[in-house]
Amino acid sequence: MDTIASFFSFITTPVSWVIVQFHSVYGTIFGPDTGWAWGLSIVSLVVLIRICLIPLFVKQIKATRAMQTLQPEMKKIQERYKNDKQRQSEEMMKLYKESGTNPLSSCLPILAQSPFFFALYHVLNAIATGKTIGVINESLLASARNAHIFGAPLAAKFTDSADKVASLNASITDVRVVTAVMIVLMSASQFYTQRQLMTKNVDTTVKTPFMQQQKMLMYVFPVMFAVFGINFPVGVLVYWLTTNVWTMGQQMYVIHNNPTPGSKAQAAYLERLHKHVTHHGKARNRRERAIVKAIVAKGRDRNEFERKFVNGLNKAGLAAQADGSVVKSEGAASVQAADGTATTATATETAPRRQQPKRQTKAQRQSGTAKPAGETTPSTSLSKSDQPQDDEPAAAGQASAKSGNSTRSRAQSGQRKGPQRPKSPSKK
Repeated sequence: MDTIASFFSFITTPVSWVIVQFHSVYGTIFGPDTGWAWGLSIVSLVVLIRICLIPLFVKQIKATRAMQTLQPEMKKIQERYKNDKQRQSEEMMKLYKESGTNPLSSCLPILAQSPFFFALYHVLNAIATGKTIGVINESLLASARNAHIFGAPLAAKFTDSADKVASLNASITDVRVVTAVMIVLMSASQFYTQRQLMTKNVDTTVKTPFMQQQKMLMYVFPVMFAVFGINFPVGVLVYWLTTNVWTMGQQMYVIHNNPTPGSKAQAAYLERLHKHVTHHGKARNRRERAIVKAIVAKGRDRNEFERKFVNGLNKAGLAAQADGSVVKSEGAASVQAADGTATTATATETAPRRQQPKRQTKAQRQSGTAKPAGETTPSTSLSKSDQPQDDEPAAAGQASAKSGNSTRSRAQSGQRKGPQRPKSPSKK
């Protein structure tokens, strides 16, 4: 580790200068020789570095999204050239070049932060050995060696001997307890950050080897931190624990407000956005309009969560526009197309059609027993109780006459129904 840190010795002077400036501020509040003054100086260094790395973090997010978009194409290439690794690598590089993505872009924040990490390690190691470094002179060196965090000196390690710890005015028990707790917290924060990324912010519709690699790293990184952490000074553990907590909070903010399409986080975000838009009747700010605009622009390529969001707006009487705005659709109804996209139709287009009368058979038309739909005849007949009893024989005769007429009309229509007259025998 000392050899690696020596490669970054060119940045030790700027890092030591920043720590001294923060120490001069916190020293006036907590005292120059306290662990709070030096510990908060290291924490402030982390915050300053991570603020400067925010542009790289945004680039990392874009690169990760681009890689996730290419996952289906990468899977096709792997299946097509699964027996030819060289051709598979060539096609992968060609795909990266055509899409303008770089797999190493997701590692930019870690790579950019590495020089500061090793420079801080170099500074704290010099303090532990009693050597001046950068802008840290003799007086600042003595103050830093006397600074303790929960009884552990900033320059002490888990693997230090009892004599070396005693030279820093501390006990070996305090040093090992504090360093062990910080190593556990550092590994747990790293594991939670990676697990949060894999369970909430990954497109679950695509299963690729890239996801398997991420799951493996979720368990490998905490183990690596635990192994290397026993050789880190307490000040470096403070630096790395602060970095993990910052990364965890930054990632939680991104997952909550800008989730990956197709992930569980996007489903939760669109559900919250649907409640807000339907409550206010419009997209409230630029970020919401950008999300709605991106969903509308996808058309048939929307995933199930995005289709559910658009359909929910239509059911609420709202329509998403191409510019990202949401307007009320007066008298509009949601019409679901065959491709899953929702369109809006006016009330005249969605009104029920007039029902056409049923087609009658030829016998019904000739007998006149059935009337067209919607056509009524005035009722002039008396009820059975109102008719005089003397008219019953006449009514019976009329009924028989009507039945005879209907029988003759059916006979004339060519339908042979009922008993037929036997043919007379031919005369010889």
